Amino acid sequence: MKLFSHLLLITFLCSFETHSNSLIDWSADRRLSWSDFKARPDSNSPNAALTGTNIKFDFSYNSETGFKYHITCQFDKNSSWGRVKTDYILSHEQGHFDIAEIYTRKLCKAFREYKPDVEKANKEVNKIYQKVMSELSERQKEYDRETNFSINKEKQAEWLKKIDEELRSLQAYADYH
Repeated sequence: MKLFSHLLLITFLCSFETHSNSLIDWSADRRLSWSDFKARPDSNSPNAALTGTNIKFDFSYNSETGFKYHITCQFDKNSSWGRVKTDYILSHEQGHFDIAEIYTRKLCKAFREYKPDVEKANKEVNKIYQKVMSELSERQKEYDRETNFSINKEKQAEWLKKIDEELRSLQAYADYH
């Protein structure tokens, strides 16, 4: 039986539309709590919880100022819900949010390495974004598959350690704001 799921909302925005009351920026200093999960559980879903995340960015490029970008990684309260609200399940859901942060940092890394061409910047930046978001989607599925939606406690512990190590290894790209 499938107990957990992750909803990945990937949003490409060239201008920000922020619903600050329903979005929480990722922060190492702020962990999720069950009070953050505001959506009503899907009565047709066997899942214990669902986490919604957004990775948004905007950018500009011109020959005078160069390539500038701003990225956010956010938890969406209004698309996230919990039916079985235990600390253990919450840590699994936090893992999904942390994986989104890993890929936000990978996006930042890719943007830092990008050498823009004014004629192709829009297309190339979108291609970079789509590639990173595709990798993120696969990683979220792998997390649920390998942990059996957190049921496999040994694998869940391994994944949380792996996620923490990867966040630390990408610390140089955490200043994407």
